[in-house]
Amino acid sequence: MKRFVMAAIGGTLAGALLTTQIAGPLIAQESKKTTNVYEQLDLFGDIFERIRSQYVEPVDEAKLIEAAINGMLTSLDPHSSYLPPKDFTDMREQTSGEFGGLGIEVTQEEGFVKVVSPIDGTPAAQAGIQSGDFITHVDGESVLGLNLDQAVELMRGPVGSEILITVVREGVDEPFDVSIIRDTIKLTAVRTRTEGSTVVLRVTTFNNQTYPNLEEGLKKAVADLGGMDKVNGVVLDLRNNPGGLLNQAIKVSDAFLEKGEIVSTRGRNPEDGDRFNATPGDLTNGKPLVVLINGGSASASEIVAGALQDHRRAVVVGTKSFGKGSVQTVMPLRGRSAMRLTTARYYTPSGRSIQSLGVTPDIVVKQPVVTPADNTDKAPDEAAKPPRFRSEADLRGALNNDSLTDDEIRQIEADRAAAEAAAKLREDDPQLAYALDVLKGLSALSPNR
Repeated sequence: MKRFVMAAIGGTLAGALLTTQIAGPLIAQESKKTTNVYEQLDLFGDIFERIRSQYVEPVDEAKLIEAAINGMLTSLDPHSSYLPPKDFTDMREQTSGEFGGLGIEVTQEEGFVKVVSPIDGTPAAQAGIQSGDFITHVDGESVLGLNLDQAVELMRGPVGSEILITVVREGVDEPFDVSIIRDTIKLTAVRTRTEGSTVVLRVTTFNNQTYPNLEEGLKKAVADLGGMDKVNGVVLDLRNNPGGLLNQAIKVSDAFLEKGEIVSTRGRNPEDGDRFNATPGDLTNGKPLVVLINGGSASASEIVAGALQDHRRAVVVGTKSFGKGSVQTVMPLRGRSAMRLTTARYYTPSGRSIQSLGVTPDIVVKQPVVTPADNTDKAPDEAAKPPRFRSEADLRGALNNDSLTDDEIRQIEADRAAAEAAAKLREDDPQLAYALDVLKGLSALSPNR
């Protein structure tokens, strides 16, 4: 018994000694790290004082500290930044659906401003700005060397004022200038229309109005077509949609899913992760669905496309999406300012992260590159027109077709008009035309047809 007690005591002493031997270096290492941090902060203070007292011109101390804070955040990634009170207010206005500006979502790449996507119906979109364009100059001033917030500030101005931006576009040999008149940007989150018996839902952004607009627009379109039985499918158009609110992306995905995971987020610590699941109820009752994406589809758009693709609920058509797979949390700070900090990555239901990779379409369909209009002296009516071919009906004395009823003739003419409209759509928007063709095929194979 005495030997057992001695052994136990010996084991306890050995354990205590081992703990001390291991913990000692760790504590010393942590203490050294803390000391280094304080030394770096002291260095920052020294530099700040020298700038304030010795710089060639007087400096604005508040702006100097603000620039230091922003530099610290922007060094992390392109999406983390400091939001001064005005920028924080602008961000909240944009989320609510109305703000002033050009109407483009931008990021920074290789020192230049890159257009993620123009927003439908805005001055930038009407001026022909495209996803993937690089903005190199604003009113003749280079944006090289500016951070993203500074470049954006350069593009802001009074509503009604003109701005001249210089654009570099892939497939166009030379940079070109685009004149844009600034305006108040009023976002319509979802525009709904019908193409034949297909409902097209054009989602331009994910703000507080997105899901309510989508639900209302879908119901009205279905009613106009005579009920869900008359609908052959739905196109969810997410092209040039720069994203927005995560909760709206979840609601839009849930609108077409009955069950299963929509998206998960994983932060630095495992306990910070979240999973979001679909609830029963599909607004379309399982009708065929095609999702359209392109290089301007980012963030929340990619959540929706990835979720519907992984669940095999939709066929994804278009080109590879932007590849923004990170989650930013906006944290209010003192003085009505805030900071936008990347706090997590999001993952599609299959567990894939699309960060820098994007969502790959099931069917790749490229859109033709639009080049800036060249200055020609030709009148519009002098443009080349396709030759018109004569038909049997054009021949003098041709026999009439009296074997068809008036209703059958009207149906043939209606079918011909629909075919001609589809042909025009293939010229104007080949990606959407392809999506409609896919839906026709899926509808033809559907057992509920």
